[in-house]
Amino acid sequence: MKMSLFQVILISVFGLGALIGIFVFATYTGGSGKNTVGPVVIWGTLPKAGMDSALALVAQTDTTLKSVSYVQKDPATLVSDLAAAIATGAAPDLILSSQESLYTLEKFIVPIPSGTLSASTFTNTFMQGAGIFAAPSGYYGIPFLVDPLVLFYNRSILSSTGIAKPPATWEALTGLVSQVATLTPTQQVTRGLIALGTYSNVHDARGILSSLFLQTGVPISSYSGSSVLSADLGATAQNGTPPGQAVVGFYTQFADPSKVSYTWNSSLPDSQQDFLAGNLALYLGYASEARYLLSANPNLNFSVAPLPQPATAQTKNVYGLIYAFMIPRGAKNAAGAYQVATLLSSPTEQAAAASATGLAPANLNVLAAPPADPTTAITYAETLYTNGWLSPAPADTDTVFSGMITDVISGRSTLDIALPSAERSLDALLQKQ
Repeated sequence: MKMSLFQVILISVFGLGALIGIFVFATYTGGSGKNTVGPVVIWGTLPKAGMDSALALVAQTDTTLKSVSYVQKDPATLVSDLAAAIATGAAPDLILSSQESLYTLEKFIVPIPSGTLSASTFTNTFMQGAGIFAAPSGYYGIPFLVDPLVLFYNRSILSSTGIAKPPATWEALTGLVSQVATLTPTQQVTRGLIALGTYSNVHDARGILSSLFLQTGVPISSYSGSSVLSADLGATAQNGTPPGQAVVGFYTQFADPSKVSYTWNSSLPDSQQDFLAGNLALYLGYASEARYLLSANPNLNFSVAPLPQPATAQTKNVYGLIYAFMIPRGAKNAAGAYQVATLLSSPTEQAAAASATGLAPANLNVLAAPPADPTTAITYAETLYTNGWLSPAPADTDTVFSGMITDVISGRSTLDIALPSAERSLDALLQKQ
């Protein structure tokens, strides 16, 4: 196949970048070298204000980090921007992104070899879910911060309807619908219990569905014996209802007017905005949203609780965004970048970064001593059982999940048809990467 000039340049740069990366990690000894870090440019998908604040805070006690700068990138264009930068010799020194972009970023990343970062050091230092960054012979990145899904609840609505505590299980949550939701004679929802059942107006639908799948033991994607990443939405079962069908059936019931659990529909506004307006008792969102909710409506009487779990679950599970520092091919200061990443993964720096951004640290030593603030304490506790999955580009995953949910709630498709179809679509996307 004839390659374009851009492809030839890109492949050549990748080859050179790989050689440079091997040299850097082979010669890096982890000595003090505080004056040799040099300028380090980070491209990341976390908000710039929080990261600038975090870097300024840690630089007060570690002058090594004063030469570190942060550039916020759009998650939707991060991969293409990085590919173009590598091809033109303008790659950043570090990438800060969550596991949602890891699978599409892999070919642009120089893995950290196990001789530099051992498996025992990694697992004894970072939360369990960080293992998703494992490479064939090392790690793609050094974990930094975590943003798990939590349950936000309107204290005024719950107390006025006689509910003392937010639900801890999905079963308990479902039982609250009739107690909280108010409907008009034409089945319009004027006050909802929770935003579930649709996709486009459920603010964090991708993460919510991912949590439900993972809690049910459905991996969503997994490597086969031939090291091929394939989709697995739990579409089959040897006995009984396939687990994936149970997940989609549970999720969509809340948007079905014929069910007693009906409390949401596609005509309602975005769930985050509906919660802010005081029209929604419960809202599922990422922990980092707490600061936005507080600033957007200071009068909203809300609090935070852990994400509900299945009543029969033996272990807890929640989906979250696990952010890590990765060194891209073509980085001009790969050695300095590695030192910066390791410095920012240490307990003192992670505690400061978590405080500045509203996220949780990935370092187990910091998680072992949660702050007194109730919201932060819940975020820290959830981080210990936060997990993710290797996915296509988030927008592509949204297309698959949205199509599946919409087909079911509109009646265009049944669960036993929509779920396998979505699994095939997701699998095709994974094979394209």
